[in-house]
Order: sequence, then C-alpha cells, then structure tokens
Amino acid sequence: MNLSRFVKHSSLNIVKEGNITCIYQAELLPDFCVAMFTSTYWQQRNAILGSAIGRGTAWFIKHPVTDMVLRHYYRGGLIGKLINDSYFFTGVMNTRAAQEFVLLNELQTKQLPAPKPVALKIKRSGLAYQADILIELIPGATDLVGLLSKHSLPDEIWLGIGATIKQFHQHNIYHHDLNAHNIMLDSDNKLWLIDFDQGKVMASGGQWQQDNLQRLLRSFKKELAQLPEFHWHESNWQLLMQGYNKD
Repeated sequence: MNLSRFVKHSSLNIVKEGNITCIYQAELLPDFCVAMFTSTYWQQRNAILGSAIGRGTAWFIKHPVTDMVLRHYYRGGLIGKLINDSYFFTGVMNTRAAQEFVLLNELQTKQLPAPKPVALKIKRSGLAYQADILIELIPGATDLVGLLSKHSLPDEIWLGIGATIKQFHQHNIYHHDLNAHNIMLDSDNKLWLIDFDQGKVMASGGQWQQDNLQRLLRSFKKELAQLPEFHWHESNWQLLMQGYNKD
C-alpha cells in the first residue's frame, strides 16, 4: 500500500515539512506538531512521566487525550555499533516506523491486546532515513521483568500469558522480539504485548510460533541468570504452555 492510499484508507493525517514526513491520528493527537517527536518539547511542558532505557531511551509522555511513549529507532547488533540510527530509504511505507504503525493499526482491528499507534515521523537524508514513533502508553502497566524482580505471579497469570500469546499466533502475528520486557500486566491484571518493531503477519503453519516461544523462554532464563532476584521457575513455563495449548 502506498502512503496516500494508506492515509486515506485509515482516516489518518499526513504532514510534510521539507525532508520530514509525519503521519498521525488526529483524534488522539489533535494538537499535533512535528516538534512532538523530541523529548525537549515535552520537558518544556512538564509532560514527562518517566523513561525507560533499552537500546535507546523511551520517554513516557503525559497528554490530555492519551498518554504516550516516544521512541526513536536505533539499530542493534554489530551494524548498530557502526550505524547508530540510519536506515536505507526505499519509501515511507517501507520504513520500520510505518510498518510498525500499520501492524499496530491492524492489531486494533483484530481487538488484540496491543497499544494503539498515535504518530510517526520519518526524516529523510539522501538515501537514508531516521524514524520516531509515538504509541499509546498502557495505563498502570508493568513489564514482567519489573514484576518478577519483586514477587512471584499467581498461576492464573501464567496461564493468561500463554493464552495471550496464542491469541496473536492464531491471527498469524509474529512478534520479532518476544521477551519478558515486552509482556505487560496492567492494574486490572490484563496482559498486553508491546514493541512490534519488525513484527509481521505470517503465513499459517510453519515453525515460527515455536521459535517465538523459545525466544521467550531464553529471555526468562537470561533474566534469571543476570538479576539478583527474579521469581521465575520452570514450573511457571509449564503453566504458560498449558495456557497456550488450551483449546
């Protein structure tokens, strides 16, 4: 799908300023401006709720309509040591930000527990681009690593984690980085998946679902080995798989 067709089909707004292209949901961000993709803009308005440091810093933003997460796209792996945040440009809809935005939009139509996409920015420089995205902040949610660093989780939560992952897999949704940081539990005990960068809709069948689960299992084992306190046991994984395999 090309840019103009996607924007028209999805009732989104588009803003172009020189080498910058932005797409945003007007009902979620009626006061939109390009400067919103900088932390400075929100700091000047005392709207920073907090931050999280991963590959880069994700900023948690207070907004009258919906609280948001501001995230810049950074490269990982070996290439990330040489090229920090630039990607080869082949069209706005081929950028990682646009593809994540489109996928999150689709997850909303399928009523899957994932955050809403709010806005994205693509800044083109010759053959390269940089990207930022604003995504809905899930109210009262904490990731599994944060929770398990403090206490164990009841059996029904582990069953629910498995069932939630199964929901996505039944819709052929592949999460590129399914790990314990990207599974959230909110104050109502609702489970969410976040961070769909490089996620995609897959063909039915194949090995990808099991590969997804094995990635998550490695994540739990990694946190167990690294953190001084992490309330996870193999029995928790068995409950998760029980929830996943339940008809």
